Amino acid sequence: MASLRGRVVVVTGASGGVGRAVVRELGARGARVALIARGTAGLGAAAVDVGTAGGDAKVYEADVADYEQVKAAAERVEAEMGPISTWINTAFSSVFAKFTDISPDEYARTTSVTYLGYVWGTKVALDLMGPRNAGTIVQVGSALSHRGIPLQSAYCGAKHAIKGFTESLRTELLADRSGIDVTLVQLPAVNTPQFEWVLSKLRRHPQPVPPIYQPEVAARAIVYAAEHPGRKEYWVGASTAATLMAQRVAPALVDRYLARTGIQSQQTDEKQPSGVSNLWEPADEDKDYGAHGTFDRRSHGHSPQVWLSQHRRAVMVAVGGVAAAVTVARRLAR
Repeated sequence: MASLRGRVVVVTGASGGVGRAVVRELGARGARVALIARGTAGLGAAAVDVGTAGGDAKVYEADVADYEQVKAAAERVEAEMGPISTWINTAFSSVFAKFTDISPDEYARTTSVTYLGYVWGTKVALDLMGPRNAGTIVQVGSALSHRGIPLQSAYCGAKHAIKGFTESLRTELLADRSGIDVTLVQLPAVNTPQFEWVLSKLRRHPQPVPPIYQPEVAARAIVYAAEHPGRKEYWVGASTAATLMAQRVAPALVDRYLARTGIQSQQTDEKQPSGVSNLWEPADEDKDYGAHGTFDRRSHGHSPQVWLSQHRRAVMVAVGGVAAAVTVARRLAR
C-alpha cells in the first residue's frame, strides 16, 4: 500500500460530484491536493473541504478539454506544491438526448471534455512523472465503458474510448517496465449534481439508473485504487459487476432489455427543469453544488461488493478454509 499522506495528488473535475468527494477523502488521508476544474465557487468550497478534512489544497482553474491549460496547471502544481505523485482524472460533461437530437458541436464538446480531457491529463502526468519513473494515474470510468445505454451515446462513447486508450497505454508501460502505474475504476450510477447541470433535451428530469450510490462510495474506491494501483481495473457496486458480467454472457439480450427499459429508467416523473448546463460554461462558477445530487433518499452509502473486491484474496482464502474444514468434518463424521 502506498500512503498518500503528504503526497501531491491532482484531481480533475474536483469542484463537484465524485471529484468533490474524492478530494475530501484525500484530505482525510493527509494528502496535498491540487484541484483542477472550471467553476470558481465550486473550487473554492472544495479547497475548504480538503483543509477541514485534514489535508492541504490549492486551486488551479483549467478547462481539461484544452491541453495547453492542463499542461500549464500541472507545471504550476509542481512549481508550487512539489512533484506530482498521483493524478486522478474524473472531469466530464455530457448530453442527455437521443443521438439524433445531439448537434455536432455538442457531441464534439462532450468528447473533448470527457475523453480528450483524460488523454491530456494522462499525457501531462506522464511527461512529469516519466523522468522520475514513479507515479500513479487513476482513470475514473463507468460501467458504461463496457455497456452502452440509450440517451447517453456521447458519454458512453467517451467512456469506451477511455477504456481502450488506457489499456493501450498500460501495455506500453508494462513493455517498458515502467515504474508508473495506471488503473481504471468503473463506477455505477452515482448521486451527483450531474443530473442537475448536464445538458438535457429530455422532457422529464434525468436520473441515474437505479440502484444509486452516494459519491462517497465511489470516492473511497478511487482513493483505494490510488493506494493500490497494481490491478488493471476495479469495479464499484454490485450493479456494475452484474452489468459487466451480463454484457460478457448475453450482450444481445442486454440490448433488448435496455431498449425496453433504458429510456424510462433514466427519467423521473418530474418535468425537465430549466436549469443551467455545464457543457460550455461551468455550472458552479457562482454557486457551489457540492458532491451530492438530489437523490439522497434513494442512494446507498455503502457497497459490500467493493469491500469483497478489494479483499478478494483474503475472502478466497477464508472460503477455501471453510471448505476444507467442512470436508474434514464430513470425513470425521463417517
